[in-house]
Amino acid sequence: MREVLFVAGEASGDMHAGSVAARLREIRPDLTTAGVGGAQMRASGVEITRDYTDLAVMGFAEIIKHIPKHAALLRTLRARLAAGNVAVVVLIDYPGFNMKVAAAAREAGVPVLYYVTPQVWAWGAGRLPKLARLVTKAAVILPFEEPLLRGYGIDATFVGHPLLDRAGTLSTRAEARERLGISPTERVLALFPGSRDQEIARHFEPFIESGQELMRRYPGLRVIVHAAPTVDLRGRACPFEIMHGASFDIFRAADIALCKSGTTTLEAAIAQCPMAVAYRTGAISYAIARRVVKIPYIGLVNVVAGREVAKEFVQGALEPKAVATELGRLLDDVPYREAQRAGLLEVRSQLGTPGAASRVAAMISGMAG
Repeated sequence: MREVLFVAGEASGDMHAGSVAARLREIRPDLTTAGVGGAQMRASGVEITRDYTDLAVMGFAEIIKHIPKHAALLRTLRARLAAGNVAVVVLIDYPGFNMKVAAAAREAGVPVLYYVTPQVWAWGAGRLPKLARLVTKAAVILPFEEPLLRGYGIDATFVGHPLLDRAGTLSTRAEARERLGISPTERVLALFPGSRDQEIARHFEPFIESGQELMRRYPGLRVIVHAAPTVDLRGRACPFEIMHGASFDIFRAADIALCKSGTTTLEAAIAQCPMAVAYRTGAISYAIARRVVKIPYIGLVNVVAGREVAKEFVQGALEPKAVATELGRLLDDVPYREAQRAGLLEVRSQLGTPGAASRVAAMISGMAG
């Protein structure tokens, strides 16, 4: 049977690929699926040839030590492409490695669909001519990406953000609080320090200290720490309740949140939870990023809005007293809080409609012939 080869290098990509693979099995049972991924892809029937968990890294300096294992994996994928059974390669995010896979697929004459494309809007357009040479089609998840990529000759389609499929029908505030054991009258701060070990290492302490500072100012405040399924917080001293499970429920139940800068901020926007955004990375990575990043914001919610909807605390600015002051304003200043909520609703409206996985599966089916 002809094969669709997926390559996802981290948890979010595994989740997106798993959803697409499940839809693809429904419409094209004649195609087999295999590739680099994890539990979500495996649950959708994908043959996992290499687990992503020992590949996912962040930052310029951190990537260097992983070069040998990536080189070995690329050789394995080249051999699979050369065997002649792959009908389509589907790349999900992870651009540092996946651009090399795209080049290998082109050499083998295999069409490439890139889903969740490199963030060229952040790093500059230098990658776009190369992307145009290597990629057959692109399925993009942010509205401004389609015209940007099409301007460079890339066959790009805005498929909507996959978060909308996960959100489903959101719980009401009352339903979420009942499910999580939170009383109707409690004031709640939710902390979302990240979904990768490197993010936890950088964010956990300042996020906890920000929560503690806010508690000193607001006695009786309840603070919840969200633990992503991809990280283990058991070895960390945490004075607050750690909650696993659905992030959307926690956002719906919370009054305010402190979020790591990535996709979590879009989850908060969909759930209409006012937030502050924070991010910290290694000194070397940050110094390089300052030279190459071409946009004024780091939080995705602000990138989509094109303005600062949620205040950002980046690198040295991630200071607990300053963060607590912003969070306190979101608690107390009703016009300020409602202005942010209006901005979050605006962001939500730009993310498209549910059904991204089905649209991507249909694109793969068309490319496979």
